[in-house]
Amino acid sequence: MWNKVKGFESHAASYSKNPYAVDVIRTKRRDLVYGISHTEDLLNLLVAEGVMTTAKRSIVLSIRTHKDQNSRVLDILEARGERACRKFFHPCLMLAEPELYQRIKTYVGGMNEHVQDNRRQLIGYLLERDCDWGGNLTDEIGTQRTYTNIKKRSSVTKKGSGTVVLATSEHTPAQSKSESLIYMAARKGDLLLLEELLKDSDINTVNSSKETLLHIAAENGHLPITELLIRKGARLDLQNDAGHTALHRAASRGHTELMKALVKAGAPIHNLDLKGKTPIHLAAENRHLKSVKLLVEEEARQSESNRQNMFLHMAAMEDDWRLAELLLQSGATVDALNSHNKAALFYAVKESNEKTMTVLLNAGAKADYDVINEAINLHQESILQLLLGEFVQFYFNALGSALFAAVRKNFDGAVSALIDSGADVNMRNGHRYTPLLLSAELGHSEVFSVLVAKNAKMDATLSDLSSALHLAARSGSKPIVQTLLEKGLDPNIKGAKGHTPLHLAAQCDRPDITGLLLKGGAQVNAVSQDGLIPLHIASRQGHTDTVIQLLHNKAEPGVKDRLGRTALHWAASSQVDSCVVDLLLSAKANPDATDNEKKTPLHLAAMEGKVDMVISLLSHRAKRRARDMDGSTPLHYAAAGGHVSVVTALLQSLNNKGTEDRNAWRKTPLHTAAEKGHDSVALRLLEAGAKINATDHNKDTPLHCAARGGHHKVMKILVNWGQAGHVGWRNKANLQAKNNIGKTPLQVAESKHTPEHENTAILLKRKMFLMK
Repeated sequence: MWNKVKGFESHAASYSKNPYAVDVIRTKRRDLVYGISHTEDLLNLLVAEGVMTTAKRSIVLSIRTHKDQNSRVLDILEARGERACRKFFHPCLMLAEPELYQRIKTYVGGMNEHVQDNRRQLIGYLLERDCDWGGNLTDEIGTQRTYTNIKKRSSVTKKGSGTVVLATSEHTPAQSKSESLIYMAARKGDLLLLEELLKDSDINTVNSSKETLLHIAAENGHLPITELLIRKGARLDLQNDAGHTALHRAASRGHTELMKALVKAGAPIHNLDLKGKTPIHLAAENRHLKSVKLLVEEEARQSESNRQNMFLHMAAMEDDWRLAELLLQSGATVDALNSHNKAALFYAVKESNEKTMTVLLNAGAKADYDVINEAINLHQESILQLLLGEFVQFYFNALGSALFAAVRKNFDGAVSALIDSGADVNMRNGHRYTPLLLSAELGHSEVFSVLVAKNAKMDATLSDLSSALHLAARSGSKPIVQTLLEKGLDPNIKGAKGHTPLHLAAQCDRPDITGLLLKGGAQVNAVSQDGLIPLHIASRQGHTDTVIQLLHNKAEPGVKDRLGRTALHWAASSQVDSCVVDLLLSAKANPDATDNEKKTPLHLAAMEGKVDMVISLLSHRAKRRARDMDGSTPLHYAAAGGHVSVVTALLQSLNNKGTEDRNAWRKTPLHTAAEKGHDSVALRLLEAGAKINATDHNKDTPLHCAARGGHHKVMKILVNWGQAGHVGWRNKANLQAKNNIGKTPLQVAESKHTPEHENTAILLKRKMFLMK
């Protein structure tokens, strides 16, 4: 609390004489605003003393922040005058904020020597009131005040991971004779003297070593003194220069009965000193077994509501096997879980603390999946062997889960140890994998070898019939593929969709695996359920090296799949470069083979806009004007796709012929270009001599097609093409042409109401002089 309040001494010379209470509030306003943290308690006390009404209390509490609430309280007090301000300091501030009160009292007491009539100033009032209250403060509060339940408070700060260091008292070290006497009384156990001296002393004052009276009493084993100090409100969490609380001091001396009183009063049992030790560490080091047992029992009681890291967890992390042994002998539960649902064994394994592991395992610690998996993560076989030794108890299903984890990490030593400890080498996980299938898919050859040696079934398959050979071919593991072939696994085994391992090697571009499988007897032209052979798949993916390997082993380029497509069809339609097309053509693939829709590879290459493939096919004399089942030529598909470079290549090879070829709907390539809005293609076709007024089966001209699509750029090229002086000026667009339902291009454009169609209609009207 006091960290927020700075500079109490900075105003020490503000007055030449001791101020009145209202003066102190004004001078120390900032310190009070920021220093009061228990505003609600303070308000309750002010109401009880008659300084404030309950209505005003409610108004203050409705203010959002403590700072603003405190500021409002001080405004009210100043307005009420000196008497209200005095009651604010005593008893209200004294009870709600005892440390802040002592600071204020020290401040005003510093000017006492300058005061002529000190009873009129604040210090005189405070001294008189303290004397009136005397040692019966607790009884008076209990019987007459409404603020009886003010809670004990402690200041806690975090230090590191899981380490709690409690802030020490900020009281100045005791130096006066009376203070030396009070410490002597606590050390000697003089209860009567101490009780008398406490009337004029702060019970939480500290000496030069930052030790409180409670530290002294606890170290010297004075139970009555300790109980008195606890009743008087001594703080249990204060730490001395070594970071010791009173419980640390009592534990180091083995004062078990005194420790009981401290623990019962709420003394923290897990606080760390500056060496990172808790009270139980000190008790254990000094072999105070009863004290250790007391703390273990208290921890077990507290763990029902607070499952932080417990003593046994700390011992496991630190590899303090002697402490772990002592804790277990004192009743600590070996498998108790902390707030992360982890037992001590997990942390011993995590830190590779083998000695503590041995102690825990000998005490019956159980190894669950997390523990075994942590050992696998360490990749230390000695840790896992120790964990799986003859003394350990484990959950059987944890072994299976750990086995799959070890396979994933390619930890062959762990796999061997887990199987030897009872894990089923052929068990299946939720996805129906066995350890051997998983190792094949991951390409973990070391683990695979261990599994084979442990008699794992090599003919196991997944639910889609994929075998270990399929998975190994896909992962590209030559050692696993080699082992499986040597063990007699069928290289032509059918998996998902009837694919063989060779199909998967082709799909994943594994030329070395492809060669290995072919050498082992794989059928190069094996057909899947879709009629695909490995060459189809490799060609579609553009896997040049694998295609070479397959062709070298007599793969047949002319085989057709269920779509009637050859490998050349797939290569021509792929999005890769033209190398595979050239390879297949060199292998005598038929460039004019047709699929089920009578499309040739040239149709597909033109459709995809692959000009290099088109040129390769044309150079091998592919039919330039071949028609598919819809009567469309490659030029139709190139024009529909807007592929100018392909259109140019085809026109050059045709000497600008083919522009009048019509498909089943009597559309020319110019119709398709206009229909799709490809202005550059339309221009190239017109330059090659395409007839601008050709009609399709609906008697639509290209101008109708462009108007219907609202393609303004194409329309502009078409209507301007027939102007005198233009190349092909005699091939003029007929703006008045009517289709089979009697509509002109303008009427077609006006039938739709998009901005594009409106622009197209305006263009036509201007050309027809219907508008300016």
